[in-house]
This record gives sequence, C-alpha cells and structure tokens, in this order.
Amino acid sequence: MGALNHLSLGWLTPVLSYLMACAGAALGLRCTLRGLAASGPARRNWLITAAAAIGSGIWTMHFVAMFGFTVDGTELRDNVPLTVLSLVVAVLVTGLGLTVVCYGRHRGLALLSGGVTTGLGVAAMHYLGMAALRMHGGLHYDAGTVALSVLVAVGAATAALWAAVTIRNVYAAAAAAMAMGLAVSCMHYIGMAAVHVRLEPTRTGLGGVSPMEFVFPLAVGLGSFLFLASAFVALSPTAQERAGYRQLGGLGAEEPPAAAQHPEPAWREPARAEAGQRDTGRHDRAA
Repeated sequence: MGALNHLSLGWLTPVLSYLMACAGAALGLRCTLRGLAASGPARRNWLITAAAAIGSGIWTMHFVAMFGFTVDGTELRDNVPLTVLSLVVAVLVTGLGLTVVCYGRHRGLALLSGGVTTGLGVAAMHYLGMAALRMHGGLHYDAGTVALSVLVAVGAATAALWAAVTIRNVYAAAAAAMAMGLAVSCMHYIGMAAVHVRLEPTRTGLGGVSPMEFVFPLAVGLGSFLFLASAFVALSPTAQERAGYRQLGGLGAEEPPAAAQHPEPAWREPARAEAGQRDTGRHDRAA
C-alpha cells in the first residue's frame, strides 16, 4: 500500500481550492438571479453562464486540491481526455439542474430532482478526475465512504439550487456561496478519504501529462474566466436599472425625481416589490 499525503503543500491547496469553489458559487448565484428576472433568450444565456461558473468552480476546486495530493513511491500524471470530460460533466449537470429548477412547475419536486441530478454529476466529476490519475499502481475505494461523499454532493447541490432560486439579499447570497464552497470541499476530501493505493512497480511509462503541464494552465484559465465573468456581471445593469435608464432618457431636460437621483440598491428591489404587492392587497380588501 502506498502512503498517501493530501496536504503535501500544507494548507495552501485546501484554502485556495475552497476560495475557488466560493468564487464559482457566488458568480453562479448572481447569474441565476439575473436569469430568473429575465425571460426568453436572456434567461437561457444567464443560466448557461451560471452553469459554467458553478461547474468550472467545482472542477477548479477539485484539481487545485489535487496539487497537494502525493503518493509515496510513484509519480502522478493525468489523462487529458478524462480530465477534460470531468470538466464537461461538471458544467453540463449543473446546467441541467438549474434548468430543471428554473423551468419546473412544482418547486419542491424540481429542487429534489435537480439536486439529485446535479449532486450525482458532481460526484461523477470527482471520480472521473480520480480515474484520470496515472500512477505505478491502482486506486481502490472504500464503498461506505464513497456513498457518504455522494450523499454530501447531493445535499450540497440541492442546497445550492435552493439558494439560487430563493435568496435575494446580497449578504445572504455571500453566506450561501461560502457554505456551498465548504460543502463542495467537504465532499472532495471525504471522497479522497475513501482512496487506497496499491503500488505495482513497473518499468513502463505512465503516459499522460504532469499537473503543471496541463491542469495548472487550465485551472488558471478557468480562474481568469471566473474573474472576468464576475466583472461583467458586476458591471451589467439589472432589469430595474435598465428600466430606470430608459425612464431618465425620456425625461429629457426635466429635473430627475428624487428616486432617480438616489436609486435603491438592486438587492432591495425584490423586497420593495413584495411590499408593494402587500399594500395593493390591503387596498383591495378595504375597497
């Protein structure tokens, strides 16, 4: 049996991988909120961006954490096609889960089915990434720990989808993103706890590429995507802001109203809309 070390670089890889998962979750939540407020092609495009953000964040978290994984007595390399496939799976299943939840008619059933689908996909991404490892030996898993990691993935995915369609407050969304990042990280390290390696010394080459040759550049590229997409979402006006711009454009030289001079933050708009609906209901009952 080969001795495994999950923290060969200290706490750098767990902390950095957690931050990547949080960044992807935060961006994905924000894009999902924009998608729910839109319709038609705009909603589809926002959900695609959300799936890419959450899926790539989860994938980057996994492979950043794997930089700290070593096995005594053997070199570790990665199979390129399987590694790319794991990324595609992460993005596709996240997109499927978001689609089920955002377009489903029955919210509870949609959350459950979307969470199970996405959670199984996240677990598949993890174990596909592990299958992409090449070493002088074989990987073996403890079935009970694997089952626990899958349950954690399903629970994390269901909670993430619920947060994506429920949370409107920016501070609550930030807390949800941190919780999602923690859940994904826990799933990863629970899955890694299930791994056992049986070394099989051989003179043949391992094939594949080293992490620095392939995974590191790809992880940097995805990290750059998350940063640029975050900047785009932050600078892109919301539906309420666009309506305000159109209204201001129609005012011409007239003095803008006080509400236009001091617009409320975008995250308060849903609460204000709900308050207006309650006031309307009270007026109707009084009539």
